[in-house]
Amino acid sequence: MTSAKVEAGIKLKSQSRKPPVSYEATEVRLAGGKAQEDLNLSRSKTESASEKVTSSNHGANSDTFSYKKFRRCLFKPPLGRDSGRPADPQTNERREKVKEMMKFAWDNYKRYAWGKNELRPLTRNGHIGNMFGGLRGASVVDSLDTLYIMGLMDEYNDAKEWVKTSLDLNSNGEASLFEVNIRYVGGLLSAYYLTGEELFKNKAVELGEKLLPAFNTPTGIPRGVINLGSGTSWSWGWASAGSSILAEFGTLHLEFVHLTELSSNPVYTEKVMNIRKLLNKIEKPHGLYPNFLSPVSGNWVQHHVSIGGLGDSFYEYLIKSYLMSDKTDDDAKKMYYTALEAIEANLVQKSPGGLTYMAEWRGGILDHKMGHLACFSGGMIGIGADDGAAEKRQHYLDLAAEITHTCHESYTRSATKLGPEAFRFDSGAEATATRLSDRYYILRPEVIESYMYMWRLTHDPKYREWGWEAVEALEQHCRVESGFSGIRDVYTTSVSHDNMQQSFFLSETLKYLYLLFSDDDLLSLEDWVFNTEAHPLPIIRNSCLQDDATQEKTVSE
Repeated sequence: MTSAKVEAGIKLKSQSRKPPVSYEATEVRLAGGKAQEDLNLSRSKTESASEKVTSSNHGANSDTFSYKKFRRCLFKPPLGRDSGRPADPQTNERREKVKEMMKFAWDNYKRYAWGKNELRPLTRNGHIGNMFGGLRGASVVDSLDTLYIMGLMDEYNDAKEWVKTSLDLNSNGEASLFEVNIRYVGGLLSAYYLTGEELFKNKAVELGEKLLPAFNTPTGIPRGVINLGSGTSWSWGWASAGSSILAEFGTLHLEFVHLTELSSNPVYTEKVMNIRKLLNKIEKPHGLYPNFLSPVSGNWVQHHVSIGGLGDSFYEYLIKSYLMSDKTDDDAKKMYYTALEAIEANLVQKSPGGLTYMAEWRGGILDHKMGHLACFSGGMIGIGADDGAAEKRQHYLDLAAEITHTCHESYTRSATKLGPEAFRFDSGAEATATRLSDRYYILRPEVIESYMYMWRLTHDPKYREWGWEAVEALEQHCRVESGFSGIRDVYTTSVSHDNMQQSFFLSETLKYLYLLFSDDDLLSLEDWVFNTEAHPLPIIRNSCLQDDATQEKTVSE
């Protein structure tokens, strides 16, 4: 796995980890749960309590964020009419299964790794790692919104209590700016927007402040690593010539705009707008954005372009910034569609077998490889289909469906029906990993993420079927006695587990599966965009928020 380390491993979205001992999958145990009615009741109690809390804290200062006003500006209740419960019995049964998987993953984390960052399910202990610079409880913060939308209220309340009493932001150690932002800041922001609990808002803003020193560079492009205690920052040792990484400094926009929204401090938005200004100004080879940029000179360091690791979420945050701004951020829109044209002209390929894929670009030479991380792009191109040139709408939807189909093929063509970390289209191979170092699956969400978006955009039942195939494969090959684990080789059914239940499995993989089997009004795309860790952030409707007379106009509570 070390050869993959720099490429897709150390980032994005998780460090590659050395595979430890193997373990046999054990029989599935279904954890019981309270009746849905009780859960809805307890959640509505939490909601009304949180609204009482927030309403008493506002009013005096017009700059202060008003949670009540924000809720009025949503088109739909965040949890939909009936928590997104589908009418179709089979779909509902599948959704309940995903909820049971979440409860099983969470219960084991709580039992064996509580307060640590992630669960090691085979050795039944916790993992801290070095990505979060001394912060703890990554799985707690990443799970808050998932537990809440699934109605697992006892578990959500335990998580909230841990954040209140044990989430210590005064840590010393090297943290990834990117990972802390998407997991911790993102998780706290969405927990606040869903529940109105001031605790989450305060923690998000406090943590956001600690990230600001990373931007103290000659260009304002932040460095990738920051000591949250001292504020010193530096670049990853493995990154080319002290450079910053496109997918890291390009994946701050959504969260930082919301930090400004909640704190009334413009500095967060200024920092990310400055990044955008620089990117607009510098020359792009063939219109493409290379993965490495010097925070000192503001120039590209290498001409390696990828829609997978190192590049991926930069593009995602362009279209999502536009959508989150209630379609007012025209800069983001222009940058996204211009980048997409360059990607289509230079990277999108069709294999001899008719599969559409995104190759990587190294100084003008194509590498016919697509990473699992790049499989998010089906969903991205799908949600961006409506706002490009009218005559390209269908073309973008078709392209989104083709890429999602290719990613599904990478799953179908393996023995476990789970996809490898990267798959190739050369020397006769199509959508399969040819290198030993690319065969692992670490519970990643990107393929399922695209199924969820494509389901919402087309309602083609195949996407739900594909999602269910993934559930069955996860249950068969990744579920062990005390949690879920990644596997080292998707091409063999005598699986070897990697002993890691990634926090993004709870935040993203299970959330996207749950949404795939839910009605569209659970976290409606009319109101919410998901950050790259699947934390829902609301669309900012300034015209509504600034207008006190909206109470009657907008659907509410």
